[in-house]
Amino acid sequence: MPKITYVAVDGNQTTIDVPEGTSVMRGAVFNDIDGIVAQCGGNMQCATCHVYVDETTLDKLEPPKEREDEMLDFTACPRKPNSRLSCQLKSSDALDGLIVHTPERQN
Repeated sequence: MPKITYVAVDGNQTTIDVPEGTSVMRGAVFNDIDGIVAQCGGNMQCATCHVYVDETTLDKLEPPKEREDEMLDFTACPRKPNSRLSCQLKSSDALDGLIVHTPERQN
């Protein structure tokens, strides 16, 4: 099962197994990871699952699709080149070892 590491603003790291096909956002919510609000439940309508993908694992991802790219303009914290919506990142063997950082705030 793919392992995803969530890094909080204070540097605390939590690594969890996220079943294939499950979003990185749902993995966080199901495991009580602080910093992922997910107000819309993963429907790409709120941008409160914003994460910064660690530069060391950014190459594991495809670029965001157009709708995600547009939603990233509405994040509470500044958008960066490595910003993603965790609801759009589906766990897979290719994402094993992915590291995401939660922003200071989501709303």
